[in-house]
Amino acid sequence: MPGPSPHPASAPRELPGAGRTAVVTGASSGIGAATARRLMAEGFDVVLGARRMDRLTELAAAIGARALPLDLTDPDSVAGFAGALDRVDVLVNNAGGAFDALPVAEADLDSWARTWEVNVLGTVRLTRALLPALIASGAGDLLFVGSTAGLVSYEGGASYTAAKHAVHTLAETLRLELVYDPVRVIEIAPGMVRTEEFALNRVGDPAKADAVYRGVREPLLAEDVADCIAWTLTRPHHVNVDLLVVRPRAQAAQHKVARE
Repeated sequence: MPGPSPHPASAPRELPGAGRTAVVTGASSGIGAATARRLMAEGFDVVLGARRMDRLTELAAAIGARALPLDLTDPDSVAGFAGALDRVDVLVNNAGGAFDALPVAEADLDSWARTWEVNVLGTVRLTRALLPALIASGAGDLLFVGSTAGLVSYEGGASYTAAKHAVHTLAETLRLELVYDPVRVIEIAPGMVRTEEFALNRVGDPAKADAVYRGVREPLLAEDVADCIAWTLTRPHHVNVDLLVVRPRAQAAQHKVARE
């Protein structure tokens, strides 16, 4: 009879997200969609939230996630979304956007209101709704996708930079308020990321949107940010990555970008 194998097969490695449920907002495109794919690959059960259910349903079917409608500007939608969840271990507050590039002297207050509703008030609504579940999980993760615009101001960006500064302050405040609870508070602050919609939504003109990235060698992609998000969420739970700033190498600072 043959003897035992000198190299017995090792047990399959458990994925770091196994048994944990992660909610990703703004998951119909860009960083949100890339994060959903990456967290599924890490073993998380992923729940996708966004307004555009056609895109959301298609993505959910492709990766095996769950899609639920979510409009962060609508309190009833937020309540319905939260009520449909049995457990939440991770909340990735990704939904947001910029909707103008005007100087303050020409401020469009409707654009300001929209920017704050989506980036700030909507984020607070959902965070407040899901905090009890995050605490009850015993090892919750509350992650904010902010921006380097939340750390540095620049001309023509006040509506967005003000909103992202608010998100940065929200993360800092929650980290203080939750220090005795089993919840990590993480902020990812990307610099220049080329996605299919961000710049276009901001300037409204495809040619102007393309010009934002013209000549920049390898701006970040959504997948690069998703990689950072997954890394922070899969550290041992006593390790808190308070703030991770990530830029392409070609962007030394908000105003200093190498273009060819």
